[in-house]
Amino acid sequence: MIDNLDRAILHALQKNARGSYAEIAKAQAVSPATIHVRVEKLKKAGVITGTELKVDPKALGFDICCFIGITLRKAGDYPKALEKLNALPEVVEAHYTTGQYSVFIKVLVRSIDDLQRLLVERLQVIEEVQSTDTLISLEQPIQRPFLP
Repeated sequence: MIDNLDRAILHALQKNARGSYAEIAKAQAVSPATIHVRVEKLKKAGVITGTELKVDPKALGFDICCFIGITLRKAGDYPKALEKLNALPEVVEAHYTTGQYSVFIKVLVRSIDDLQRLLVERLQVIEEVQSTDTLISLEQPIQRPFLP
């Protein structure tokens, strides 16, 4: 389990992954060596899995964000369907779900025309896909990292 210092380190690194251990240590009134040891412990435990660069898709012309619920023909089709979905660069997330859909994906495209082509020519032709239901995101008012 993690303690309050671990939580503080995680919060600080999520705000600024490039922040120095010395800055985090000063804010927590501990030594930089303590922060280093704790970060290494969190990495070894699989709590910290890496760092990432954030890119704004809209700044690159990807103005349409959609969520697509996919119903598979049968449950055993999941591995093959996932392999084919993973090959589509527009798919940025995939979730194997309970409920109405077998798989729920998030896609980013430049335009409605691109979305239509993706649906008709590349997604709905996947043999394992029985049907799709598309939801277009109008805005993303909440976006935050997971904070333990």
